[in-house]
Amino acid sequence: MKTAGNQLLENRWDNDATAKMSESELLLYRSNILGADKRVTNYGGGNTSAKVMETDPLTGDQTEVLWVKGSGGDIGSIKMDGFSTLYMDKLQALKGLYRGVEFEDEMVGYLPHCTFNLNPRAASIDTPLHAYVPRKHVDHVHADAIIAIAASKNSRELTAQIFGDRIGWLPWKKPGYELGLWLEKFCLENPDADGVVLESHGLFTWGDTARSCYDTTIDVINAATAWLGEKTGDVPAFGGARHESLAPEARRAVAARLMPAIRGFVSGNQHMVGHFDDSDAVLEFVNAREMEPLAALGTSCPDHFLRTKIRPLVVNFDPAANNIDAVLEGLPAQIEAYRNDYAAYYERCKKDNSPALRDPNAVVYLVPGVGMITFAKDKATARISGEFYVNAINVMRGASAISEYQGLPEQEAFDIEYWLLEEAKLQRMPKPKSLAGRVALITGGAGGIGSATAQRHLSEGACVMLADIDEGNLAKTQDQLSSQFGKDVVRTVRMDVTDEQSVMAALTEVAVEFGGVDILVSNAGIASSASVEDTTLDLWNRNMDILSTGYFLVSRETFKVMRVQDMGGSIVFVASKNGLAASPNASAYCTAKASEIHLARCLALEGAEAGIRVNVVNPDAVLRGSKIWEGEWLEQRAGTYGTDKGGLEEMYRQRSMLKRSVLPEDIAEACYFFAADTSAKSTGNIINVDAGNVQAFTR
Repeated sequence: MKTAGNQLLENRWDNDATAKMSESELLLYRSNILGADKRVTNYGGGNTSAKVMETDPLTGDQTEVLWVKGSGGDIGSIKMDGFSTLYMDKLQALKGLYRGVEFEDEMVGYLPHCTFNLNPRAASIDTPLHAYVPRKHVDHVHADAIIAIAASKNSRELTAQIFGDRIGWLPWKKPGYELGLWLEKFCLENPDADGVVLESHGLFTWGDTARSCYDTTIDVINAATAWLGEKTGDVPAFGGARHESLAPEARRAVAARLMPAIRGFVSGNQHMVGHFDDSDAVLEFVNAREMEPLAALGTSCPDHFLRTKIRPLVVNFDPAANNIDAVLEGLPAQIEAYRNDYAAYYERCKKDNSPALRDPNAVVYLVPGVGMITFAKDKATARISGEFYVNAINVMRGASAISEYQGLPEQEAFDIEYWLLEEAKLQRMPKPKSLAGRVALITGGAGGIGSATAQRHLSEGACVMLADIDEGNLAKTQDQLSSQFGKDVVRTVRMDVTDEQSVMAALTEVAVEFGGVDILVSNAGIASSASVEDTTLDLWNRNMDILSTGYFLVSRETFKVMRVQDMGGSIVFVASKNGLAASPNASAYCTAKASEIHLARCLALEGAEAGIRVNVVNPDAVLRGSKIWEGEWLEQRAGTYGTDKGGLEEMYRQRSMLKRSVLPEDIAEACYFFAADTSAKSTGNIINVDAGNVQAFTR
């Protein structure tokens, strides 16, 4: 099998680094190095714990406290405040309140009563699984190699074959209080065992020290990995290849056409963001003969299908025929069929107290010859959902090679997906920000106004593609914004707005990176100053090329994507006060800016029937951070008004009616207003952000 999954895990434990750590610090260290490799466990999946002697803040006595990953945490990135802490004696006392498996969910309500030291971190459903294992340190992970065994039809026999008595096996059981008691019973009956494989779920391991627990976890996963490698050898994965992959550029081109179309269908309840993955592991699966029947079986591990739904949608694309037009024509029927199938699954499995039917659209879309597309409410979730399905692919690869892969029984899958405890967690989620799920393309993104506008949009939950011709400043801006908002939500593309192919390529990048575009802030610009006699044809054309033709090209290509999505959209032109009020020695610049404004009006007329709003923000004298005020333009304008560089900003401030400077953040706020739903009924409008200029009053 061609898979990195056959490579053994590195033991990352560093004795020197851990020499002076406390038990709780060792737990954090162990958790982080386990979560550093996605072959060990997925983002947010698995959990770790340690039973630590602490000083009771009420009595001053020593008491045993369970430190365990809190609800919703990720062991790879967890910090100390990500662990719940609970009194072990109180957790033991809960056994006296347990009324049986049909009432196990009510036990979650008792966990807050066991909290140690008023820790606000909510305990997870897996807390009893760690509490009742009678060992000091416990790891629970979802390693691909282990789940490949756990999801095999004869997983019990395979577990015994690989591990003998060292690792036990328990049949499938939904995570919860009852499974915690099962684990305790297993440990008491098998005191020499180092762990247990949970059918269709994952691995529990334990030890008396943090190091021994970690070593056991790595050793057991590596034993399974090595065994799988020996058994599978050169066996073609998934029955061998049926399709050949398109070239990388061709794959992205197909994804760029598919993703806005899919996005339009799946964004009925909220704007969704896309992620594209054409890694080797994904391509091997989507091109395979057995891909479709395996995908139809659904995923096995609960963490997988909570992120990916029980099964993906296989797009009817034939890479040999490159039938993308036919696929797009048939996509509505394919998506509708998936929705109907999901609704039927809900009706078959629902119970009297089940939550209402959720979004019936697929999360994962498999495209032969191209790769995998995932959609979710934000970019990070879309990316992580894809990572989970890659883990599921690795599991299916291993299980189908050594045995027969089996997904979870449909009712079991439903009972977890529509678990009332999971529903309660969803209901506690904070209200989304105003631009959540929106994708913004900002031209001139490396300049002062562009970067400020990006920051404002990102602060409201948008994903941003920064476009600029200045690659150096573009990279610096990306680094700055990524450090503040995270790498998932910021992308860059070099774009020359005067080059048709460059613009088209940039819109392809937006589609592939985020799934489409909802907001265009057209802000690329230059400035020039010369008397009409000194205005050369080259200078005139350069202004027109960038400020008029450039805005046309970017808008035209954005219109195309927005129409495919059929979700409306907002286009904002950053023009200038000079587009309304003439200025001396700037005829080319003023005329080009006037052209921008009128183009926006024309586009507002054309876009209205599709819900595409087009509006204009007119700045004036934004000196700070603006690239157009560097070099000759600053000198020329200072010369025009008979002042020096230092006095120009003060001159502009005093010239304004409000006697205030205009900053990039002020323009960004106006752009955000037009992008957000607060201006949903505004199109063809102009906002002047110029501190007051009577000549620029719109009439």
